[in-house]
Amino acid sequence: MLLLPLVAYSFVMDKSSETKKWMINENSTLTVNGSTNINTFACDVPAYGQVDTLTIKPKADKSIILSGKIDLKIQSFDCHNSIMTHDLQNTLKAKQFPCLHISFLSLSELPELTARPKSITGLVRIELAGVLKQFEINYQVSADAQKTIHLVGTRDLNFSDFNLVPPRKLGGIIHTNDKLNVVFHLKMTAIE
Repeated sequence: MLLLPLVAYSFVMDKSSETKKWMINENSTLTVNGSTNINTFACDVPAYGQVDTLTIKPKADKSIILSGKIDLKIQSFDCHNSIMTHDLQNTLKAKQFPCLHISFLSLSELPELTARPKSITGLVRIELAGVLKQFEINYQVSADAQKTIHLVGTRDLNFSDFNLVPPRKLGGIIHTNDKLNVVFHLKMTAIE
């Protein structure tokens, strides 16, 4: 009888320290919002188009390892204007570096999966145009009634972070600003 509370406690502890796997669904998206000196624009990858897995591993020191990677084809970006799409793909050096790689490294905490989004942060490593940088990402994590896990990450980045020069047109009369806002929405399913 005296051991029952200890067994129950260890079961709860084991449950929270279990490795979890989330399968990234094909309909996950990425959007890059930016501006020029005359307008704003949004370029997106409307669907990820493949299936990958993220692994969540809580550690004894309460840190959370998040591992997994997504690879997005630069040619998949659509700015909803053929000239802007072409300019973005050229600026990102799509022929030389055809993919944007995002490697997931950690989470600030193990999120509760509820309908109400929970704010957390995490670290990612982004490789773009041959340059590798690490960033902290702001996430909103939730789960819907169909048990789809939504991980929405946002971060402001600059073309210059990756040694890229923003596109210019008409001899520099129209120029794209250096700052971009990147939003990705991973839709995932827990793998039991």
